[in-house]
Amino acid sequence: MRKLLLGVIWMTISLGAAGATGRPQEATVALPEPTIVGEVTLEEVLAERRSVREYTDEPLSLRTIAQLAWAAQGVSDAGSGFRTAPSAGATFPIEVDLIINGADGLQDGVYRYDPRDHALRLRLEGDMRLELHQAALLQAWVRDAPLVIVVSGVVARTEGRYGERAERYVHMEAGHVAQNVYLQAQALGLGTVAVGAFDEEAVASVLELDGGQRALYLLPVGRPR
Repeated sequence: MRKLLLGVIWMTISLGAAGATGRPQEATVALPEPTIVGEVTLEEVLAERRSVREYTDEPLSLRTIAQLAWAAQGVSDAGSGFRTAPSAGATFPIEVDLIINGADGLQDGVYRYDPRDHALRLRLEGDMRLELHQAALLQAWVRDAPLVIVVSGVVARTEGRYGERAERYVHMEAGHVAQNVYLQAQALGLGTVAVGAFDEEAVASVLELDGGQRALYLLPVGRPR
């Protein structure tokens, strides 16, 4: 039972029934607090970082998933709301979805990371990796990884302040986020690879992205084979 998972996970279900879209009732999963003191130095991680495309089938723990989500977009200063990745004008155009499979105490599905609450919100139920694999031009590592982090950008959030420069800034920010995931994965003894070759419309359809969200990166994560 989820309630027995050392009190780390709590699940709340919204009062409204699932709508015609077939989405599940909204469920929120509180995440363990991130670790800010690691076992390896930044210099070691930089020297050892490589792209990894083959993973074991070992699922990732909730604590590991939480650390990766925080590295991508977590709040690093509660007072200002600043995050682990720099953002032009603190406009925060990035959204992070996690396609999670096999994690103890978590239903398989697509979760949206909420940086303010350091929590996951279940958006879509089930194993979505095969559909995402097809949208990613049949790249096997997208299908095989126990976790795929999808980095999306909403240009409109930055456009009001920076006009025509906004799209450039959003792409730069996505790069910062992806590098954070790379380095955090390496520090945890995991591997990832940045995937940019995919059918953008197909990914948006699989993940039901809306509100001007455009997928910019797919980052499969797993333990290197």
